[in-house]
Amino acid sequence: MTKLKIRKIGNSLGVVLPKDVIDQLKVKEGDTLDVLPTDAGVTLSVSDEEVDKLMLMAERIMDENREVLRALAK
Repeated sequence: MTKLKIRKIGNSLGVVLPKDVIDQLKVKEGDTLDVLPTDAGVTLSVSDEEVDKLMLMAERIMDENREVLRALAK
C-alpha cells in the first residue's frame, strides 16, 4: 500500500504520484486518470480516449432513443 499526502497546488488540492505508482499505472505527464468509486473507496485507472468516445456516442444514442428503449425494455 502506498500513502499519498494531499498538497495544495495553486488553488487546488492534489497528490504527487511516486515513481513506483507511475510505473504501475504506466502513465506519463499529460495522461488522464479515471477515478472510479468502489465500495472500498476509489480506484484509479488510465483513461482510454477511445472508450470515452464510444461511451459518449452510446449515451447520445440512448438519450435520442429513450422512449424506444423504454418500450423495448417492457
